[in-house]
Amino acid sequence: MLVLRLLNVVAPAYFLCISLVTFVLQIFLFIPSMFRDPSTTPLFSPALLHGALFLFLSANALGNYVLVIQSSPEDLGKGLNLGEGAEVVADWLDGSRSPGSALPSTHFCRLCARVTQRHDHHCFFTGNCIGSRNMRNFIMFCLYTSLACLDSLVAGMAYISATLSMSFANPLAFLTLLPHSISQFFSGALLSSEMFVILMLYLWLGIGLACAGFCCHQMLLILRGQTRYQVRKGIVVRARPWRENLQEVFGKRWLLGLLIPVLNVGSDYRRQKVK
Repeated sequence: MLVLRLLNVVAPAYFLCISLVTFVLQIFLFIPSMFRDPSTTPLFSPALLHGALFLFLSANALGNYVLVIQSSPEDLGKGLNLGEGAEVVADWLDGSRSPGSALPSTHFCRLCARVTQRHDHHCFFTGNCIGSRNMRNFIMFCLYTSLACLDSLVAGMAYISATLSMSFANPLAFLTLLPHSISQFFSGALLSSEMFVILMLYLWLGIGLACAGFCCHQMLLILRGQTRYQVRKGIVVRARPWRENLQEVFGKRWLLGLLIPVLNVGSDYRRQKVK
């Protein structure tokens, strides 16, 4: 438990550090290098277009990241007056000490010390549980993080290609880039800044693929009306049309949340809360 609590603090700091490094490299290294092309007009130069795209992706990724943290799942354990602490709450949800039956789609998280509705999982990179209130923002965070990593990967490859006068036309060129770069770095033929950018290329690739895969898996669960916690525990859910499952998470005005980082808009959960 101590290791998990430490990870719950270190992981968000790690993500923010990677985001800061990515922003600095894009703004002060990749984008200025694109202004060196004299054949393009200043208004439609690749630097301005790429800079606008990167800022859009970054703003949505970081905005949804903040909303995931702020929109904590509602604590259903408040006011239950169970009187014997978190262990009783956990047993109550598991059904071993339940006065009736365990509440559906709820789970007691020992890291957050809360009983959350429609619990999906605990995200260490946000230090928060993912549930009814922040599921849509979490999916948008994963989506835009993967797109921002892909954008940084393409920009970094363009920078390395121009700096080292190498071509990535051959797919094997990227796979062999790291071992060749390590040998050149220790031989003194490669600068430390260039080696750092090459290492970041593989980090962006790993984070981008992980976030994209997690986002696709989460969307499949939403279409089926399930959560990861329900699948792990073997909880059977009532079959509903996939459109209703999507609307429950994304709301009717889903396009607004797709373009800008906002709280759940028009979702069934928030309408019920207002009532």
